[in-house]
Amino acid sequence: MYAIIADSGKQFKVEEGQKVQVDYREVKVGDAITFDQVLAVRNETGLKIGHPTLAGASVTAEVVAVTQGPKLVIQRLRRRKNSRRKTGHRQIYTEVLINSIVG
Repeated sequence: MYAIIADSGKQFKVEEGQKVQVDYREVKVGDAITFDQVLAVRNETGLKIGHPTLAGASVTAEVVAVTQGPKLVIQRLRRRKNSRRKTGHRQIYTEVLINSIVG
């Protein structure tokens, strides 16, 4: 059984027991999050597709941790100008554990 959910402009294919990194939210570890924008659900009876979302379907998850992604290096240079600038960025994610899929 799996579901396709939409969150923060991205789509995720999730299954029960799977850990997923979603965009950062100010929630505590152990809190429950409900994803209401379920686009499709596949279970033993078949595939249900929403137009654009399924009514009454939801995915509940538990917050496991707040993590950072890999370091991205941004390096800008102008040729023949002796001008260089190097910066970096690490995105913050909220890691959730999918508990149940209803739909």
